[in-house]
Amino acid sequence: MTGPKPQAPLKSLVWPMRLTLLGLWAERLSRAFWPLWSLVLAALAALAFGLQDLGPLRYAQIAGGIVAVLALGLFALGLRRFRKPTIIEALDRLDATMPGRPIASLRDTQAIGTADPASLAVWQAHQERMAARAAQARPVRPDLRLSSRDPFSLRYVALTAFVMALIFGSFWRAASVTGLAPGPAIAMPGGPSWEAWAQPPAYTGKPSLYLNDITAPVLEVPTGTRLQIRLYGPEGTLSVTQTIADPPPAAPEATQTAAVPDGMAGVRDFTVTRSGNLAIEGPGGREWDIAALPDAAPAISVTGEIGREGDGRFTQGFTASDDYGVVAGRVTISLDLARIDRRHGLIPDPEPVDPVVLDLPMPLSGNRGEITDTLVDDLSKHVFANLPVTMVFAAVDAAGQEGQSTPYSVTLPGKRFFDPLAAALIEMRRDILWNRINAPRAVELLKAVSYAPDGFIRHDRAFLHLRVLIRELEAKEASLSTEDRDALAEKLWTIALMVEEGNLQDALERLQRAQDRLDEAIRNGASPEEIDRLMKEMQQALNEYMRELAEEAQRNPGDQQQQGMMQGQMMSGDQLQQMLDELQRLMEEGRTAEAAELMEQLRQLMENMQVVQGQGGQGQGQGGPMGELGDTLRDQQELSDEAYRDMQRGRNGQQPGQEGQQPGDQQEGEGGQQQGQQGQGQGSFAERQRELRDRLDRLQDGQLPGDGSERGEEGRRNLDRAGRAMDEAEDSLRRGDLDGALDRQAEAMEAMRDGMRNFGEALAEEQRQNRGANGESREFGSADPNGRDPLGREPGDTARIGSDQNMVQNDPNLRAQELLDELRRRSGELTRPTEELDYFKRLLQLF
Repeated sequence: MTGPKPQAPLKSLVWPMRLTLLGLWAERLSRAFWPLWSLVLAALAALAFGLQDLGPLRYAQIAGGIVAVLALGLFALGLRRFRKPTIIEALDRLDATMPGRPIASLRDTQAIGTADPASLAVWQAHQERMAARAAQARPVRPDLRLSSRDPFSLRYVALTAFVMALIFGSFWRAASVTGLAPGPAIAMPGGPSWEAWAQPPAYTGKPSLYLNDITAPVLEVPTGTRLQIRLYGPEGTLSVTQTIADPPPAAPEATQTAAVPDGMAGVRDFTVTRSGNLAIEGPGGREWDIAALPDAAPAISVTGEIGREGDGRFTQGFTASDDYGVVAGRVTISLDLARIDRRHGLIPDPEPVDPVVLDLPMPLSGNRGEITDTLVDDLSKHVFANLPVTMVFAAVDAAGQEGQSTPYSVTLPGKRFFDPLAAALIEMRRDILWNRINAPRAVELLKAVSYAPDGFIRHDRAFLHLRVLIRELEAKEASLSTEDRDALAEKLWTIALMVEEGNLQDALERLQRAQDRLDEAIRNGASPEEIDRLMKEMQQALNEYMRELAEEAQRNPGDQQQQGMMQGQMMSGDQLQQMLDELQRLMEEGRTAEAAELMEQLRQLMENMQVVQGQGGQGQGQGGPMGELGDTLRDQQELSDEAYRDMQRGRNGQQPGQEGQQPGDQQEGEGGQQQGQQGQGQGSFAERQRELRDRLDRLQDGQLPGDGSERGEEGRRNLDRAGRAMDEAEDSLRRGDLDGALDRQAEAMEAMRDGMRNFGEALAEEQRQNRGANGESREFGSADPNGRDPLGREPGDTARIGSDQNMVQNDPNLRAQELLDELRRRSGELTRPTEELDYFKRLLQLF
């Protein structure tokens, strides 16, 4: 019995096998020749962009030779790596994608049992099953991934360059490569005998033009467009005439011969500077009327008036425009000497100062053809601040053209100082920066303003810094260098800020200072922003002062006099707010005279109010430790002032300690003691310093507020620091070192102030604890003696939050209006606790 016949190939496998075989070809070709086609694409992109035309011919020939050698090498490497795919390999790949490998099964033959009908039946059934499975075969997709062979993705770089060349380049330029080979480069029939390109400046955003495709007689291009014209064929066949650019300088003959390849008549390269005619004369020539579009210079102008913000920054609007966009801008600020009032420290000629140049803000994105923006900067520290200046705005376009505005004369805004001392310090700072010969005058004026600081200089630390600065300026006034001048100007600015902004701890002093600054601003015609800022500052100081009055009344509930005053104050809370609102309205309407009058009324009202101090308890009376410590601090301040004045008289040629012998120099002291001390010298100062040190020792030996607490111990450490500083001040006085003594006295006073602050905090904590132990909880709460809540409701009797009382008796609208009126009235009572006032404010915001 003969064996079974081999199965004929299934027709359904023909196309899957062919497509899989084609995929194998693509896969192996790409793996073997990807470097070659990447090099070819990159070279074509370079030719399309005209890189071969940018340099000398020799460089292009060398580059072409390198590319050709690389291409041959990569082609040989690809042939070595390439392996031709076969049909068997395609069938094997196709078979591997199906379960059971049915194609291999169809190609098998039965080895045993060929004579057994049962075995033949089983084999036949197996073949039919495999044939059915093979009929479902689908082509296998080739694996074209080359990342393992190309880790740097060079093939994508070449492909991207080729695509960009297709979009933005011109493959007509690739024809110029024929001129790179030796021998004549004759144009092919029907091909171009000349080529021309127009490349507008990049900043215009306009595309390059291939002039072979432009047949219109008139061509508009921006000024500055670069024209490149290549002529092919025998020399003299074609020529170029133009009136749109200046002819380039004649190059040496040797250079011309080396730059033009054989077979190329020449290259013309020039830049359009004006309108005119361009003609290519000869076979296939063309002519255009070139209209050069001029690039106008940018324009810039000032918009609106210069403004001053509350913190001293100035604002100035401007508008700039350009046909292709503004790329940068600046403003130059110069001193306008002709408009300056040359008085006082401005009489001498100023030292040379370079104009201030500020960059203008530019939008980060969007169209810059039309820009409207605002310059915001702070030149408060510059010598030009608050002086007449000239501002010149300038705008620059991409072509480097610059447009300027007309000079803008204005007074340069700077930070305004409304405290008289701060304003005087800033004026002295300006005079020193104006010219260093003003230094002696500044020293004398600073001595004058700091001679009698009581009641005038309310910032003690600023006063101490000022005294040190006066000594430093006096020592260097004869040979003041630029660096020393700038350092002293910075210190004066810092001291003026300390005086202007202050760190007053007492609520009444803060309120008085805020009133003084606002009154000064009203009289000097400050800007609305400055008025608004000072109004908010005074409102805050007033609220703190009223809160202190309320807390003092709660600490002394038995004081009938204070209770009567607080009742009157509760009735005037709304009136105070109405006065502030009226003051704000008058300033907004520009009625400064009426605003000044109302401000004076408010000042008188505040002067009639005072914080009532308690008479009992530790440290609250004049005879307590806190009172004695305050007297010690005051006496130390007086001693320091007298030592400073004595030092000034000594430097002015007078004998220290002899002011009592000069008529008119005697000053009245508290209790008539200062007249007896005016004839004393430095030895007397040392003895008085020793007395103050002994007084401080006695205070430390006794009981002080907060003993045993953290605040109390911190206060005692500060007093120890003050004692050491007093000892050093005494030693300096005995040695005649007044400068060193003043520094140590300033350190002692600062330490005593810190200690008093610590003791005050400790005392307040003790009072809060005592009130808590006695069941007094009204300091921060809102409980009413009659058991009512802040809305006047009685608590319910059923253990519920709220009230059992019917709050709406008749008309609900009428009752709602009554509640709102009551809320407004109580919210105006600034003597109430802060938590309660905040609660009323939230309710009013809701309704």
